Amino acid sequence: MLQGLPPVLSDTTRLLVLGSFPGRASLETQRYYGHPQNHFWKILAAIWQQPLNDMPYAQRIDTLHTHGLGLWDVYATCEREGSLDSAIRNAQPNDVSGLRARCPQLQAIAHNGGESFRHARHTQALGLPVYRLPSTSPANASWSFERKLAAWREVLQRHAVGV
Repeated sequence: MLQGLPPVLSDTTRLLVLGSFPGRASLETQRYYGHPQNHFWKILAAIWQQPLNDMPYAQRIDTLHTHGLGLWDVYATCEREGSLDSAIRNAQPNDVSGLRARCPQLQAIAHNGGESFRHARHTQALGLPVYRLPSTSPANASWSFERKLAAWREVLQRHAVGV
């Protein structure tokens, strides 16, 4: 059984990005979006005009807090060979019910990809706007970087997350 990463949340989190479950590279480094071809950090760098990929991971996390962005995954644990969402088995979800208490400024939830969005009914129960964003994973090759960037920028701007 694989164990996910702890949430990146603060009392200033306004928008929470929920992935499905960390890929192999992220689990090995214990860092969100650790695969070098994942577009997550590159998208935020473009939106915020900051060199996130050149920053140490701890500084990236500080930057997320500064901009009001939180990170977590819908699954706390699962079995999986490789990194594809389609290989996830016996997943146990994270408890998202207490998010509003943990993040008093939380305005919305953004699901990073389709597997995460399958759990939207749980996040919608929080009474906040819920978005489905295109996966930043390199496996999502049907979306160009520019198309992903535009979709992500729209949601971040809507909630004034560092823009």
